[in-house]
Amino acid sequence: MAKPLFDAESLIAQFETATAKQGTQLRKATADATMAALQGRELTLKNIKSALKTVAEAASAGVAKNAMPKVDPETLLDQAVHGMDDALLKAVDANRTALSTLMNQGADLRDKHLSKAVDDLEKMEDAMFSAIKKAAAGAGAPMAGAWGPVLEKMQLGGTLSGAKAASTAEEMADQMQTAMRTTRTASLRAAQALAESYTAMVSGVLIGMQEAMQAKPGSRKK
Repeated sequence: MAKPLFDAESLIAQFETATAKQGTQLRKATADATMAALQGRELTLKNIKSALKTVAEAASAGVAKNAMPKVDPETLLDQAVHGMDDALLKAVDANRTALSTLMNQGADLRDKHLSKAVDDLEKMEDAMFSAIKKAAAGAGAPMAGAWGPVLEKMQLGGTLSGAKAASTAEEMADQMQTAMRTTRTASLRAAQALAESYTAMVSGVLIGMQEAMQAKPGSRKK
């Protein structure tokens, strides 16, 4: 496995020693770890899945070692998922900012690279589900049992990043449609102006031809 771009041992240690009251801290720690993993790579769907899987594995390993009293493994893993979701929200915002900037500069979302970026946004939530499922499958018993309800709840309720990614993709598509309509309107106006100038041009040419024909007899007499 490639070397993680965040301090996996530190995240494992935080989950290993966490108490039942440290949910907020664990969520932030997981979000920070996920951001560190994402910032060290290009934000492709493949790299996002890899980063999420690595972070989920570290959190799972820490929870498996946790022997603190009254600690529910499911609760700790739930905080880990929320932390990863928080980080993905920022990744979605980064995508939205980049796409909006390019569109404002005249880029066309039908370009294959930008079109793929929008498609990947729509697949962001599925990528998160897939990455965490793989981490859970590799955790072994009893952690697989603890992951089960967390995954089920996540799939039933969805994720904040997934919802925002879907709305962002829809927003980009709407902007593109608006831009295309504006372009078509401008083209129609240009065509109308050209047609009007064309008829005037023909009239001018015709007048010129008539004047030339009228001038010919005089030229012959000279």
